[in-house]
Amino acid sequence: MKSTNIRIIILFIVLVCLSACYSFKGGSVPPHLKTIAIPTFNDQSGFGEPNLREIFTNKVKELFIKDNSLELSNELTSDCLLECTILNITNEPSVIAPGETVEKWKITMNVNVVFQDLKLKKKIFEKRLSNWTEYDASSGIEARQNAITSTIDKLSEDILLEVVAKW
Repeated sequence: MKSTNIRIIILFIVLVCLSACYSFKGGSVPPHLKTIAIPTFNDQSGFGEPNLREIFTNKVKELFIKDNSLELSNELTSDCLLECTILNITNEPSVIAPGETVEKWKITMNVNVVFQDLKLKKKIFEKRLSNWTEYDASSGIEARQNAITSTIDKLSEDILLEVVAKW
């Protein structure tokens, strides 16, 4: 009986000690960063989608407002700066049916993101991100627009996570 109790106590102590070893990579912005400037993104894609850079920029801003980890500000007064350039967008066949008929198209967007600490005057990171969405070829222009919107949504989430959760 006593040896069973001792084993349980030892097991409990080992589990408590092991749980203290677990840690997360990050998850919060450094405390000196309170505000962020997000100027309108650059579009070097040549894709020809009207208002793409404004729509993308506004989506990222909306996510930062919802996340509430950094307050939006202007470049003159902010603690950090997030810049993004849309490098390219492709619309390529992804599923080909017999007879060389395209069944699905794939919208892929590649961006370059630069995040800078303006207080410490240093670049925190510069990364290329990419995401994509497929849509049915038979669904028309609305499906294509929805795929572009979905790709922007995915990339916006990726950008937010890179900034606030990868510390």
